[in-house]
Amino acid sequence: MGSIYKRGNTYWIQYYRNGKPYRESTKSKKEVDAKRLLRKREGEISEGKLPGIYFDRVRFDELAEDFLRDYRINQKKSLRRAEQCINHLNGMFEGVKVRDITTPRIQAYIEHRLDAGAANATINRELSALKRSLNMGARQTPPMVDRVPYIPMLKENNVRKGFFEYSDYLALRDALPEYLKPVITFAYKTGWRSGEILNLTWDKADLKNGIVRIETGDTKNNEARTVYLDDELLSMFKKLFAKRSLNIQFVFLKDGTPIQSFKKAWRTACKTAGLEEKLFHDFRRSTVRNMVRAGIPERVAMLISGHKTRSVFDRYNIVNDADLMQAAQKQEAYLRGQDTGTDKHKTATIHNFTEKGF
Repeated sequence: MGSIYKRGNTYWIQYYRNGKPYRESTKSKKEVDAKRLLRKREGEISEGKLPGIYFDRVRFDELAEDFLRDYRINQKKSLRRAEQCINHLNGMFEGVKVRDITTPRIQAYIEHRLDAGAANATINRELSALKRSLNMGARQTPPMVDRVPYIPMLKENNVRKGFFEYSDYLALRDALPEYLKPVITFAYKTGWRSGEILNLTWDKADLKNGIVRIETGDTKNNEARTVYLDDELLSMFKKLFAKRSLNIQFVFLKDGTPIQSFKKAWRTACKTAGLEEKLFHDFRRSTVRNMVRAGIPERVAMLISGHKTRSVFDRYNIVNDADLMQAAQKQEAYLRGQDTGTDKHKTATIHNFTEKGF
């Protein structure tokens, strides 16, 4: 049984769990509040739950550190992004007790970030980090969180639809420095991410069999990938291999050293080619669309480009005005065929009626 007592003008309660006494301030001068809190704690204990005093002591900082620790332990590639999310969340929740992280407070955070000019997608990534931190706390033994509040997410409508037509790709490649042309060619034909391409080493290339592979752990989705080189790519790799540096294993080099970044060269070439709105990631969308149009089975295309989920793959299978025009023309041809068939049916019917003397 628990008990109620006073310290000064404030009521305190005492109760037991597994024979261990717990004392807790009600922060109230009213005995009725003390009785209500004591009944609540005794109810939690009778149901086998931890008393709420455990959760009242947990602050956001502890959950955030556990969240980042999980990223470090598992060597997740998005650790830097996770740290950025936590830095923003700290602006509102640092030092805050987890029990005080409520939906209204989360909505206030969303409003604050919107006022600061953050994009909906950026805010959603931060909210996802908050939700995962809380869920990890709820799964701890013993748990650090007794309930995860509802976290509203913002609507995202910022999916890029950029892609390279073949003529755009050729114009850009011609405008780029020589050391970047192989990078662009490989990107356009495989859909690999820039980091996967720039970090490619010669031990991953089998020129005898015309194969390039990327191992598990070197990809964003942690799945190995193999690409068979076409004639243009194989010839390009053989030329790069002949000029390789014996002390450096990277395939793509600039003046004998690995390529770190080429943003300035990219912007200049895009401007020269009249393609100022293009991103390197647009190659990835272009590759998917080209493979599907070439009749390559979608499962094979996904293995080449490294898309793990069908939803993302479908999003990259871009339709443009030419596709829509072609669809209209095909539909028109189909309907004309239906009209022709109907006319033939009418002619045959009239002919039959005539033969029978009607």
